Amino acid sequence: MASTTEIAHEFAPFLRVYTDGRVERLLTTPRLPPSTDPITGVQSKDIVISTEIDVKSRIFLPKIDPTDPPRNLPLIVYIHGGGFCIGSPINIITQGFLTPFVSQIPSVTIAVGYRLAPEHSLPTAYHDCWAAFNWIAAHANGSGPDPWINEYVDTSRVILVGESAGANLAHYVAVQAGVHKIGLGIRALIAIHPYFSQEEPDKLIQYLYPGSSGSTDDPKLNPGSDSDLDKMACPRVLIIVAEKDSLKPRGVEYNETLRKSKWEGKVELVENEGEGHCFHLFNPSSEKAKDLTQMLISFVNQVA
Repeated sequence: MASTTEIAHEFAPFLRVYTDGRVERLLTTPRLPPSTDPITGVQSKDIVISTEIDVKSRIFLPKIDPTDPPRNLPLIVYIHGGGFCIGSPINIITQGFLTPFVSQIPSVTIAVGYRLAPEHSLPTAYHDCWAAFNWIAAHANGSGPDPWINEYVDTSRVILVGESAGANLAHYVAVQAGVHKIGLGIRALIAIHPYFSQEEPDKLIQYLYPGSSGSTDDPKLNPGSDSDLDKMACPRVLIIVAEKDSLKPRGVEYNETLRKSKWEGKVELVENEGEGHCFHLFNPSSEKAKDLTQMLISFVNQVA
């Protein structure tokens, strides 16, 4: 009888799946508790948006002087990447990326949590992100379940941000917001090193998304196949690609797809020269990572 510890699937650098069904994540990152950052004063707290989903999301609040009147700050909705199967809104990478963002814009920011594949196969992540956005929309009249959003956020100044698979999910949310005419003012979508499908199916995605071909005929994976693309609910899209990233052609194609579509917004494409996929998350202290953060802050302040 074969050992149950034999490897059934190897999807480096993300997953290793064994014949007994056990899933080993090859990239793990320490999680951090909510806190007040000692340098910037940014506070964070965790929420569970839905008991059905039961995944934490984290809300970040910039330093607020309690003697000041309530402020109408922009709201950043951030969706992490990780191939739909790793990553977290409460780990050290997310905290390190978002804290300067929140402090310098300043903004209230929600890092959205979603259930990971393969334990929760795709399209679960899409549904979870859309559920989170509907929870956010419940604050549009100032009487939603979270006091930070009610008190400090201008819900007509929403920016969607995602990297890699998170950019794919953020794009999906932007389209669904237009289809369903949700009551939030999305000013822009920022897609950092986005993941979309290609003609040759990705074996990892085929495994994580058993109901899909994993190819360009799936509208969730390929905007060019989405008949609702023209309804995308934001007037601006910033696409960022990295010169040495194998996903760069997909970001370039996303740019061309938007330009050629009936969507009436404005799209901008920027390239990080000499860098690889999501370099800013893995080396946040580098000068190019700092430059990228400043560019993002400048863009948000311009559109929001």
